Amino acid sequence: MAEKIIIATDKAPQAIGTYSQAVKVGSTVYLSGQIPLVPSTMEMVSDDFSDQVVQVFENLTAVTEAAGGTMADIVKLNIFLIDLSHFATVNEIMARYFTQPYPARAAIGVKQLPKGSLVEMDGIMEI
Repeated sequence: MAEKIIIATDKAPQAIGTYSQAVKVGSTVYLSGQIPLVPSTMEMVSDDFSDQVVQVFENLTAVTEAAGGTMADIVKLNIFLIDLSHFATVNEIMARYFTQPYPARAAIGVKQLPKGSLVEMDGIMEI
């Protein structure tokens, strides 16, 4: 197996469990799930859904940059929502962070997320 390189940055929330922010193997980077924690305080950005989505994208941006890439390098994005009726809002905000060609994506409705988050995202990037 290729060497695993652990990616870490203080510009994204520190891991709150037994995981790394991202792991690079070869030219593939596996991004751990990000919730809307503000890195400097480790508190939720707000209760507002749009604010949470923006913070998650900002956290993902920080980790992709720490790995030596950008959001454009994400080839697969998984979005976990506790309320799928917010999907249009996710699309609107996602358009601020991605241009065509867009990554492959899944949107999954879940019952609950860590720390009461309304949204979580993880992904895979190729650099």
